[in-house]
Amino acid sequence: MAEKFDPKEMKFDTNGLVPAIAQDYETGQVLMMAWMNAEAIERTISTRRVTYWSRSRAEFWEKGKTSGHVQMLKDFRFDCDRDCLLLIVEQTGPACHTNRKSCFYTSVQQGGEVELSVPIS
Repeated sequence: MAEKFDPKEMKFDTNGLVPAIAQDYETGQVLMMAWMNAEAIERTISTRRVTYWSRSRAEFWEKGKTSGHVQMLKDFRFDCDRDCLLLIVEQTGPACHTNRKSCFYTSVQQGGEVELSVPIS
C-alpha cells in the first residue's frame, strides 16, 4: 500500500514555494514552470485541475480559469530531494501566456536567440 503524501513534507524555499514543471502527458514536451505552495499542491491533487501560486499577484492561479487553457493533472511527481515538482498534464490550448504551446520556445544557437515556435492562432 502507498504511503500517504503530505504536501507539507516538500522542501519549500524561504517564501514557502517549490518550483513545478508542467509536462504534456502525450508528447513529453515541457510546457512551463511555475510555483506552488502547500495549499496549491493540495488543491491540485484534490481537484485534478492544476493550481499554482502567482508570485506577482500573490494569489492562487488555477491554470485556464480565465483563458480556458486548462491543465488537468494526470500524474503528480516530486524529485528525490522533494524540492521540485513534475506535473504530467493534459493541456487544453497553449500553456504559455504568449499563446504558444510551451513557454520554452526560444533557443540559443551559435550565440544568437532563435524563436522555435509562433503563437497558436
